Amino acid sequence: MKLSRIFKTLPALALAVSAGTVSADLIYDADVTNDVIFGSGNANGGFTVDQNNGIELGLRGKLRFNEDNQPENTFNSNGDGSYTFLAGNPPTGFGFDPGNPTTPVWNFEWSINSDFNQDPTSDAPIRNLNDLVYALTLDIDPGPGFQAQGPIFSFFDPINVAYADHAIGNNFTASGEGTVADGNADYSQLIDSNNLAQNSWSYEFFNSPSNNFTAGFDPTVPGDYLIRLSAFDRSPFEGGQTLASTSINIKVASVPEPGTLALLGLGLAGLSLTRRRRS
Repeated sequence: MKLSRIFKTLPALALAVSAGTVSADLIYDADVTNDVIFGSGNANGGFTVDQNNGIELGLRGKLRFNEDNQPENTFNSNGDGSYTFLAGNPPTGFGFDPGNPTTPVWNFEWSINSDFNQDPTSDAPIRNLNDLVYALTLDIDPGPGFQAQGPIFSFFDPINVAYADHAIGNNFTASGEGTVADGNADYSQLIDSNNLAQNSWSYEFFNSPSNNFTAGFDPTVPGDYLIRLSAFDRSPFEGGQTLASTSINIKVASVPEPGTLALLGLGLAGLSLTRRRRS
């Protein structure tokens, strides 16, 4: 799904989400509750998940463009919250912006469930999406870790905005059946009456000075890009406490040279021949 210019409605904040971070064991290669509700044909699984205080936050990497420029349910998880993809651009990229040099082959996907244990058919009150404050922190520097405060990362709330094209639902929403708002009023109503929101985003959507995200991301450069998603009881600027937090590391690897691949193939062939001779 294309980002609906969230940065035009909420300024990015140069603030690291470090103070008060929840100490919790993340769950790797996990499903999210209830399912993946955006788009169609998107499999569950592969998420790095935190479940704390009744909140479930999930992040994962995904191959958005294969060699045929098509999405795949390929997450390339390393089982530790990191996901590895090759550096470079897709064959053509998004149809609405073909050939953009800032488009990577991967997307990051997120899931926010403000009340993952709740049964929406019960009489108990449900904590809806807009009952909390969120922070999505995107690292644009290819170096390891979040760097010092500055323009190399941005922090913003992906939920409490005027409008966004998230897929929205609850704990019973089926795969691909999330609702996308058709305007500001509809979006406001949806986040006020549901507890699940998800989306799939590319760094390309943020790589513009008008979005307060440094226009310096280069998908052809190998590196590590940390992404963190946190939920608070109220704004962290007002002393809000972190209730749940998850993070992933997108590891962008250099593409092997053709000669390296050929040598690797010869080495494997030689190893196989040696084993046959010894057997």
